[in-house]
Amino acid sequence: MDEPRLGKGLAALISSNQMENTNNAYIENFDINNIEANPYQPRMHIEPEELIEIADSIREHGVIQPLIITKDKDSDKYFLIAGERRLRASQLAGMKTVPVVIKDSSPQEMLELAIIENIQRKDLNPLEEAYAFKQMQDEFGISQDIIARKVGLSRVAVTNKIRLLNIPDEVKEDVLNEKLSEGHARALLGIKDRVSLIAAADLVVKRGMSVRETEALVRKINYGKGSTTRNWKKTDRITDDYSVKLSQKLGYTAHISKMTKGGKVTIRYNTQEELTDLMGKLL
Repeated sequence: MDEPRLGKGLAALISSNQMENTNNAYIENFDINNIEANPYQPRMHIEPEELIEIADSIREHGVIQPLIITKDKDSDKYFLIAGERRLRASQLAGMKTVPVVIKDSSPQEMLELAIIENIQRKDLNPLEEAYAFKQMQDEFGISQDIIARKVGLSRVAVTNKIRLLNIPDEVKEDVLNEKLSEGHARALLGIKDRVSLIAAADLVVKRGMSVRETEALVRKINYGKGSTTRNWKKTDRITDDYSVKLSQKLGYTAHISKMTKGGKVTIRYNTQEELTDLMGKLL
């Protein structure tokens, strides 16, 4: 039997049929202070302006759609499953109670149902999706094939999203803040050298480069790296930091390489105009 997909929507979670199930209970006025955050919530960032708008709406109209919560089997705590923005906005609006559906859920279901809400509303950043899929894979032992069927993606798409976790933390910040798209990040993963990858990402952000331009930049960075690199020593953290700082200072990808004796500084440019601009900064 095929694995169920997470595509039925939140309405299916609180439909009349499910409400008749004794495992679920609807409470119109549930104490908001008794609800704790979902420990498996895939969302990592919510825009403050967005919460303010929702809070304003809640003050005027109340919470229209119930939050979905579950009771911890080992304590008296209640954890949020779906409705993080509504919960946080309700807290911001000063609400004392909120409508809820109490649903029996395992930790795996808590993660899966949180993914339902966010993926259907297209609220998850690609990196947030990647973390969620990796957690499903590592913590709950779900294969990428099954994850793909559950969320309605191809296995390759799931694999590519999980690969985004390999980018350096400095670049992850740009993806989370939507300065870089998933396409940009996937292109940058073609750069094996960490320092060059960070410097290239910084350049892409500063110049507002498209994904295609980023792919071309990656090809230029990788082009010509030959066997002479065998004579280079492994760089240390200080040298790596200097490479990043130099790239940020100049606005061009710079790489400092240590060799058996001394080293070399490489600065890459694409056009004659960029060379003129670079020389102006250096001279």
